[in-house]
Amino acid sequence: MSASAIPTPAKRRRTRGPLAKYLNRNRRAISALAIFAVLLIIFTMANPRIFTNPITYRAIFLSLPISLFVVVPLVFIVASGEIDLSFPATAGITSWVFSAAVQSGWEPVAALIPALLLGVVVGLVVGGLVTYVGLSSLVATLGMNFLMRGIINMGTQGVAIQFPQMRTTALWQAFAGRIEGFPVINGFPVHMLWGLGFVALGWMLFNRHRLGIRVQIVGDNPDSAAEMGITVARVKIGAFVFLGIGAALSGVLSVLVNQNWWPTTGDGLLLPALAAVFVGGTPTWGGIGTVVGSSIGAFIIAFIETGIIGAGLTGYVTQFFNGLVIILSLIGHRFNGRRYR
Repeated sequence: MSASAIPTPAKRRRTRGPLAKYLNRNRRAISALAIFAVLLIIFTMANPRIFTNPITYRAIFLSLPISLFVVVPLVFIVASGEIDLSFPATAGITSWVFSAAVQSGWEPVAALIPALLLGVVVGLVVGGLVTYVGLSSLVATLGMNFLMRGIINMGTQGVAIQFPQMRTTALWQAFAGRIEGFPVINGFPVHMLWGLGFVALGWMLFNRHRLGIRVQIVGDNPDSAAEMGITVARVKIGAFVFLGIGAALSGVLSVLVNQNWWPTTGDGLLLPALAAVFVGGTPTWGGIGTVVGSSIGAFIIAFIETGIIGAGLTGYVTQFFNGLVIILSLIGHRFNGRRYR
């Protein structure tokens, strides 16, 4: 056999079929989907009555979109080589502005505008501290988280805001209502559709828009990105602003779903959202990310507690299984994605 007849690695890559290319390109998301499928099978075998009941899924879908609105932009942050720990307080302070405006007599649709604008401002401030002041994103966002939570506590003195009339508003009907007669799951939460739509938007921005491409280039090598003419600071600030908007939507959605606002709104988002990003296959070193995989990671985290309780175990073991699933998922992604880097 002549040397030219021996297939080189480059020739083998060119001769791959469309299916092989698709699987290789989406291997992280597919791995996350496989993990979710295995968990779902285990939970169903442990308690078929609960996990074949549509009411179980409807209950999970009530709160899952609140996480999706922060998980998607977090992929942009991590892929850019940064981290953000301030988004729980951003969700809290923006939803406070929304709630205070509604309590003052604003229409909920109008009250949504200052909440989103505040999310943009927080993103600009955090991004500026990281890029122009030169602070570590870990330290800067941790400080901002405490700062904004302190503002909330000082401004409210721990007093909640109740909205018993929220169900009668057009905003609640459009963003937090129920779809009666929905196939399989009657009373399907409409905000689950909004959450999936946000995932689709994030996927398009990350994979088909120059913002996502530049985020990945900056996260991989900021010096090379600057040599290519990319404004590194602008790209990173754009990612932080996107997370600020997502956190605002998450906080407002939490108010709509629960029909009240508490000073602790958003506090429970931090660990589940970060876990979803990493379980879904977005690595910590930057330059790589998967919006779909991280969204599936949010499904995994959301189903774990329900599955544990449904299996007859107590809630005391939830954190153990959360940690176990996260570690095993990261190990799997580490070996599955070695060729990516």
